[in-house]
Amino acid sequence: MNRMEDHVLTLAAADRPVALVDEHAHAWSPGSARARFREGLTGPTAGVAAGHTQANLISVPADWAYDMLLFCQRNPKPCPVLDVTDAGATDTVLAEGADLRTDLPRYRVWRDGELVDEPTDVRAYWRDDLVSFLLGCSFTFEWALAGAGVPIRHVEQGRNVPMYVTTRQCRPAGRLRGPMVVSMRPVPPQHLATAIRESSLLPAVHGGPVHCGDPSALGIADLGRPDFGDPVDAAADDIPVFWACGVTPQAVVTASRPPFAITHAPGQMFISDARDEQYRVA
Repeated sequence: MNRMEDHVLTLAAADRPVALVDEHAHAWSPGSARARFREGLTGPTAGVAAGHTQANLISVPADWAYDMLLFCQRNPKPCPVLDVTDAGATDTVLAEGADLRTDLPRYRVWRDGELVDEPTDVRAYWRDDLVSFLLGCSFTFEWALAGAGVPIRHVEQGRNVPMYVTTRQCRPAGRLRGPMVVSMRPVPPQHLATAIRESSLLPAVHGGPVHCGDPSALGIADLGRPDFGDPVDAAADDIPVFWACGVTPQAVVTASRPPFAITHAPGQMFISDARDEQYRVA
């Protein structure tokens, strides 16, 4: 096992939520969800504020921002850009009145590629030179899958989606390099074509899957041991389906070791005011 894999795997237990979000969270407005997270509620956000777009977050110093932007441009499947802020800005056009320092359930703080804290508020760490990237999240297309009859196992089981570091390398950009991370959803074979079609219509939130079937093709040895999130129970005939994941920048931070970064905790996303439908291409 290499240093990056060892470091990632040691974080897996910390990915489990302190508290699951309320069972009625699908009916919350985006502003109500953000207010609850601002007050300290933590947990995976799959299904929260149904119909509203969720986003991954990574904030880097301004002198790393071009590298990050280039990395996203070269790797649009794991890193589809929804917004990029000005240096030091704590707001986003995706949600009026939101504060990127407080309005996610949980954050991760990184120094020289090492995870140093997982707070629910990053105001104490904020810097005036930070540029924030909000990237599309696969939780966004789950409404389309569910609406088309595709079961969402991790939502049914009240768990965080399982995520895995793969052996598939992203295209490097400047000082940034690293492997693709994927999320996995078990899909019954009769729903596979529907899952591929529905997610492919939403390219701004990762689009269609990058792989279906044998996890070893991505270097994944055991689906029961995700690098982030929780294992899910699959039905006997379910096919594992893998989508590019917005946790990829965190694997890139680990591999590339920028001096400082702030990210969301895996599965605990920023809830925007944008509607999912606006990202559907047909």
